[in-house]
Amino acid sequence: MLLGLLVVAGLMVVAGVVWLWPDGDRVDALSADVSFSGPGVTYPEAEVLDVQPACAAVGDPGCGQVSARVVDGDGAGDEVSVAVPPDVSESGLDVGDRVLLVREPPPEDTGAGAPQEVGYAYFGTVRTSTTLVLLVAFVLSVLLVARWRGLMALVGLGFAALVVLGFVLPGLLSGLPGPMVGVVGSAAIMYVVLFTTHGFSLRTAAALAGTLLGIVLTGLIGWWAVTSSHLGGISDEGSQTLATFARDLSFQDLLVCAVIIAGLGVLNDVTITQASAVWEIRAAAPDLSRRAVFASGMRIGRDHIASTIYTIVFAYAGTALVVLMVLQLYDLPFLQLLATEEIGQEVVRTLATSIGLVLSVPLTTAIAVAVLPRGAEDDGLI
Repeated sequence: MLLGLLVVAGLMVVAGVVWLWPDGDRVDALSADVSFSGPGVTYPEAEVLDVQPACAAVGDPGCGQVSARVVDGDGAGDEVSVAVPPDVSESGLDVGDRVLLVREPPPEDTGAGAPQEVGYAYFGTVRTSTTLVLLVAFVLSVLLVARWRGLMALVGLGFAALVVLGFVLPGLLSGLPGPMVGVVGSAAIMYVVLFTTHGFSLRTAAALAGTLLGIVLTGLIGWWAVTSSHLGGISDEGSQTLATFARDLSFQDLLVCAVIIAGLGVLNDVTITQASAVWEIRAAAPDLSRRAVFASGMRIGRDHIASTIYTIVFAYAGTALVVLMVLQLYDLPFLQLLATEEIGQEVVRTLATSIGLVLSVPLTTAIAVAVLPRGAEDDGLI
């Protein structure tokens, strides 16, 4: 019964992907109208030669500048001095580090006056080596600790990235319904990620069924919460830029899609843990009734729910720490802050995602108990 329902749901996901496949021409047309910089502007890499301390006040001489030599790209060999923000000067930038510059060619010579020089400005600090070290350390840690299962988890993560980059983002830019794109894309990811990482078994099938129900519930709750709270979906510079170039997008739909995707990783964690807990309980006590197994599984699930809630809230607090500090300085009542788009979005996103996660625990536990074999050794391949 469960496997038949998953097959039907899988066919519906495939049909949804085909039906919602992004309009590549429209996405290309949008990209063609958007330019990150002006004609002829390049971004060469430069080696730092000297770093001046940050300026204590605007206009102070001998401060706030970085001297660098262009080592790659247009203008290689040029030695320039560019102004940098105070946080860059104080970040530990030192001689020998690499920075990325903006190189702007002079306007076309009109024949009047002296020729103008090439302009340089600071764009960012090159962090490629540190990022690569962290990436390699992450991959090695996963492989050494989780071994084969860790490798399959990395494969699943790669597939998830392909779905997001190749289907979800282009689909949203094509103007497709955000909630449907979020549900279909998330379901497609979970079909591959769960089975590749945790194997083809009834246990994984039960977790997948609970995950799919959790995705649908989160989408419905998110849609109701966003529309009933009259959130517009535009709260930061990125969304404002997107609204400028893609005027016909529904940012409420984008916010609902964000709610669905935001809870996907934790939802997967909750459902696979609950299914595994049910199987382990049966293996430890083969004579327990299904009702007793469900009760034991829910006791584990309640602990998991509590820790998951902490995870979601602390994850947001960490990423929005600066914003929270600014709000602390404002010293305004929380209900007044809730009226702002930025705070309202995060509260609605957190609560909608949390409700979907909480409801997925009893759903997954019930599904796992319903298909539970008599002994753990009966959990074979599908």
